[in-house]
Amino acid sequence: MMLGLKLPTDPRWVNIVEKNIDEILIDHAYCELKAASTAISLINSFPEYTELVQEMIKLVKEEMSHFKMVQDLLLNKGIELGRDRKDEYVIQLLKFFPKGGSRDTQLIHRLLYAGLIEARSCERFKLLSEELPDKELAKFYRDLMVSEANHYTMFLNFARQYGDIKEVNTKWQDLLEYEAKIMSSLGIDASIHG
Repeated sequence: MMLGLKLPTDPRWVNIVEKNIDEILIDHAYCELKAASTAISLINSFPEYTELVQEMIKLVKEEMSHFKMVQDLLLNKGIELGRDRKDEYVIQLLKFFPKGGSRDTQLIHRLLYAGLIEARSCERFKLLSEELPDKELAKFYRDLMVSEANHYTMFLNFARQYGDIKEVNTKWQDLLEYEAKIMSSLGIDASIHG
């Protein structure tokens, strides 16, 4: 399975997306914004990890450029951004690791969460790039898919670099199993992670 994900996306999801492109684009815009916020938050929380800080600066710029691309698409379609909605997938995901622990442990957990969210986004973008009848939009998602895959490996590599690799790999596998359960319990809706 691509990216280590234990449960592929239900193919019916793409049919829902096709009928709700506007909703998906709005949700996607917020996903890019949240990804930039996550990178800023990691800089704020762990400034002493210089290499991480450098990569997060690049990531903020990239995610904001993606946000602008999606925002431009929305504007071209005459759609307002609208308000953000809760992302049930992320809310459920963030319940997996216990709160607290050492700063190092918190860092590892945050990196693993970020890596998994990027992996699932990448898998979804791949589906959109292959299945959407709108060729322009399909190409848009193909281009984004490549950078999401890079983000996923970057977060995972940092987790392995800053933590005990065996322990990190075990936590990653456990998190993947938990994520598969979330995916099987969520309804299929018009959102990037829905």
